[in-house]
Amino acid sequence: MKRPRHILITGASSGIGRALAESYASPDALLALCGRNDVRLKEVGAICRNLGAKVVTKAIDVLDRDALAEWITECDRNTPLDLVIANAGISAGTGTCAAEQETQVRQVFDINITGVINTIHPIINPMRARKCGQIAIVSSIAAFRGTPSAPAYCASKAAVKVYGEGLRGQLRHEGIEVNVICPGFVKSRITDTNTFPMPFLMEASLAAKIIKRGLASNKGRIVFPWPMHFLVWILTVIPSSWSDRLLSRLPKKN
Repeated sequence: MKRPRHILITGASSGIGRALAESYASPDALLALCGRNDVRLKEVGAICRNLGAKVVTKAIDVLDRDALAEWITECDRNTPLDLVIANAGISAGTGTCAAEQETQVRQVFDINITGVINTIHPIINPMRARKCGQIAIVSSIAAFRGTPSAPAYCASKAAVKVYGEGLRGQLRHEGIEVNVICPGFVKSRITDTNTFPMPFLMEASLAAKIIKRGLASNKGRIVFPWPMHFLVWILTVIPSSWSDRLLSRLPKKN
């Protein structure tokens, strides 16, 4: 959709989610924003209202399947949703455990995969009935190659990337556009926990512009920045013995 009016964004209290909310905020926009931190979420809502948008905020955990489905259904019932962006996610550095042990791995998988499923499935049938709508899934450049520094994060983002690509083909004939977003390093609470160099780190506002442009043109896969994409592509085509050696030198997540 080139000009979506009613937009729902999960994980909207910080990072890419917040930047997307502010980017879409305008006098003709209606934003439904959710996140786990009510204080930060209300701050984002106030900024978007000052930009002219009508805003509804909801402090909710994407793992609360029933509560999330009820809220999404309510938002869609009041005014049909044009665009749903499944953005909520964590890395090993933003979870509740200090290291990527079993508990941390399960938490990353739950939020990054189950959270996406909980977000998009309540809206698929309503959009299917209207034969109109757009669903965006935020994955990561990390989805293209598993790294020893963040195996659970890479795997979880790979899962939603492939799932979104499959859904795009499955739903396209029913009038529903599905897009997969694969950013590199973007300034956010996730990257704030990293103590190592992050190549091509970009501001969240710039990432939001790239994503918004890609969604408007219905790109199936929105990957950026291109130099990072190229480097990851190289890692996928060279012999695994070479890439394993290179990746073993990466620092681990905190």
